[in-house]
Amino acid sequence: MQIKILAFGIAREICGGSTLHLEVPDHSTAGTLKQMLTEQYPRLAGLNSFLLAVNEEFAAPDARINSGDEVAIIPPVSGG
Repeated sequence: MQIKILAFGIAREICGGSTLHLEVPDHSTAGTLKQMLTEQYPRLAGLNSFLLAVNEEFAAPDARINSGDEVAIIPPVSGG
C-alpha cells in the first residue's frame, strides 16, 4: 500500500525532501514503518529518538498504518 510521509527538521535533510511516498506491506504498524525508515535512511537511526505521527496524532509502535494515511516523522527537539 502507498503512504505519504512528511519529514520535518533534520529528518527532512536526511530523507532528501519534505514529502516522501513509500510502499509498505498491508497491515504495517508505526513500529515496522519506523524500522523500514531507519533501514532506508540509516542516518535516522543516529538520532537520539524520533516519533511518528499518523494523521496528525502521535502513534504508538503498535498503531496500524492504513492506505492513504499521512505519516509525519517528528525529529527530537531541544530547547533552552
